[in-house]
Amino acid sequence: MKFVEILYQDAGYYVFNKPAGLLVVPAPDEQKTLTDLVNQQYPPQAGEGLLYPCHRLDRDTSGVIIFARGKKNQQLLMDEFRKRSVKKEYIAFVQGKMRQPHGVINRPISSFEEKRFDRCAQPKPAITEYHVLKQKTGYSIVQVFIKTGRTNQIRIHLGMVGNPLVGERKYAFAKDFELKFRRTALHAAAVTWYHPITKKEVHVQTPLPEDMMLFIANH
Repeated sequence: MKFVEILYQDAGYYVFNKPAGLLVVPAPDEQKTLTDLVNQQYPPQAGEGLLYPCHRLDRDTSGVIIFARGKKNQQLLMDEFRKRSVKKEYIAFVQGKMRQPHGVINRPISSFEEKRFDRCAQPKPAITEYHVLKQKTGYSIVQVFIKTGRTNQIRIHLGMVGNPLVGERKYAFAKDFELKFRRTALHAAAVTWYHPITKKEVHVQTPLPEDMMLFIANH
C-alpha cells in the first residue's frame, strides 16, 4: 500500500501530500484512490467520521490537498472554497517561453468532462494568475494561482495561451513538443485558508516532488 505523507493535522482537518498517479475519489474500474488510502492510514476513532476531500486534484497532479474529518467539517470548508477565500498555489512546467513574465488569463472555459455530461454546457468564467519563476531551455517554471475552480482550469488556460504543461496529452499534442514528461508537470505547492472552527489562518506547503526535481536537473 502506498503511504501518503501527512503535512498538517488537527481535530477537523488533515492536509496530505498527494502522490501523482492517484485519483482523489472513486471512479469505474479504479482499484485504489487517495480517499481509500488516507482512510486506511487514519481510520476514524470512536465517534469520528471518515475523511472526505474538500477539493480535487487531477490524477497526474501532486501536492497539497485538504481532507475533513466528517461530513460537517467537509461542508464548512467547502463553503470557504465557494467564497473563494482559500488560496491555492501551484508550480507548473510549461512548454516554451511565456509572452509576459506575469499576467492574468481571464477566459471562459468548458472542460471536456462537462461537455461529456452536458452537450449544451456553456463556458464558465475562469481566471488564472501566473508568475514566471525561471526560464529554462525550452520550458518555463511558473507559479500559478487560480481565482476560480474550474475543472482542469490551469491545463486549459495554459494551453489556450500557447504554453501547455510539459507532459500535456489532453489539451495539446505531445508530438508537437520536444520535451517529454510521464505526467502533466503540475504540483499543488501550497494552500492557505482560515480555519472554519478556530478562525485562524492555516498555511501548508510542500516542495516539488522527486520526478519534477529530476526533470529540472536533467533539463
